[in-house]
Amino acid sequence: MAKSKKTVFFCKECGYESSKWLGQCPGCKEVGTFVEEPMGAKTNNNIRRGLINNKPVTINQVTADDEERITTGFGELDRVLGGGVVPGGLILVGGDPGIGKSTLLLQVCRNMSNNGKKILYISGEESLKQIKLRANRMGQFSDNLSLLSETSLDIIESVILETKPDVVVIDSIQTMLREDIGSAPGSVSQVRESTNFLMQLAKGNTIPIFIVGHVTKEGVVAGPRVLEHMVDTVLYFEGDRHAAYRIIRGVKNRFGSTNEIGVFEMSSEGLREVLNPSEFMLDGRPEDASGSVVACLMEGTRPILVEIQALISHTNFGMPRRTAVGTDYNRVNLLMAVIEKRIGVQMCDYDAYVNIAGGMKINEPALDLALVMALISSFKNRVIDPKTIVFGEVGLAGEVRAVSQADKRVQEAKKLGFTTCIMPAVSKKNLTEITGINIIGVNNIKEAEELI
Repeated sequence: MAKSKKTVFFCKECGYESSKWLGQCPGCKEVGTFVEEPMGAKTNNNIRRGLINNKPVTINQVTADDEERITTGFGELDRVLGGGVVPGGLILVGGDPGIGKSTLLLQVCRNMSNNGKKILYISGEESLKQIKLRANRMGQFSDNLSLLSETSLDIIESVILETKPDVVVIDSIQTMLREDIGSAPGSVSQVRESTNFLMQLAKGNTIPIFIVGHVTKEGVVAGPRVLEHMVDTVLYFEGDRHAAYRIIRGVKNRFGSTNEIGVFEMSSEGLREVLNPSEFMLDGRPEDASGSVVACLMEGTRPILVEIQALISHTNFGMPRRTAVGTDYNRVNLLMAVIEKRIGVQMCDYDAYVNIAGGMKINEPALDLALVMALISSFKNRVIDPKTIVFGEVGLAGEVRAVSQADKRVQEAKKLGFTTCIMPAVSKKNLTEITGINIIGVNNIKEAEELI
């Protein structure tokens, strides 16, 4: 009788390994995440790639200069990466299907190849002709860009070691295959081992590697959660694929800040940078409409102005409806309770709809005061001056708390032509003198209501 092949159970979320099936993962405490996969033979890849150094060195003997970074040709993407691509870095790019991940990376390859860098674009999903058809929309490409349609990592390793490119793109990690792993491509063990394989290849040869990762319906990268822990940088491509703009956000970055975002606009020729996102987000604002307020938010080091829209209407049912698009639903309910308690404006019999225009998703506390003023403006049907900008955090006692980087917020509002700024009184005291804009400090939401 043939000997049965050994199998092992993996957690899809964190990659925890077990010899038997478990209902709850001991690692991440998730329920029903264990899957069964065949056990592959283990090989010592570290010795083969020469990653084991004979002697350790002191930290002062290691040199690392910012000039070593490779520019992508997109200022927005370079900002999110912390100034460019670090040699030997492993960068994971995730996003919904059709959002533009492959388009962005192909444009990055074009920019870097035109700057004299040797690029290798490896696709496991498209043929070479399909990639060429997509590239024809973007214009002319340099001969420094090479294409390869392959899924076997052993073949990919030999090609990389032979050609020695400056940058490698893998599209996508869910299609890559290790021959010594018995499971199918895209499985937990294949994704984990393939990423580990590419990580050793990148570090051992100081070649930066971009990895495209598919996402699940929950919006996280498909595969084990350990995938995000192994890479150096995790970028998420956000936005509605039917809308004109896209946002790339860094959620993990060992070489830079994780609060930066880059804004792009989708066109027939590919993605274009949006150098002034505030002006882009405020384009098409309604005139003389109640419930519309402009707020200034900080995304990393960049101030961005967005329009907050609120609609209050009398409910026809026993329980009023609450809807929030682009912000936290529970936060809207909390602020409405503060309005009723501290100002006496009764909204318990009214439906409330809140929308962040442009499709932005924001959870910054500085949005609170703008939400409060938008809700009151719609309830009283009074129009707020369109040249007024609002920001500040609101507490349960109705007080308006200070927010960070108030100077940058006011300067951005002044640059875009706003004449009035309503902000926390505490932040106004610490504000440097700024001319050309009327700054009003408020201590609580009662004072803000009197301004409407």
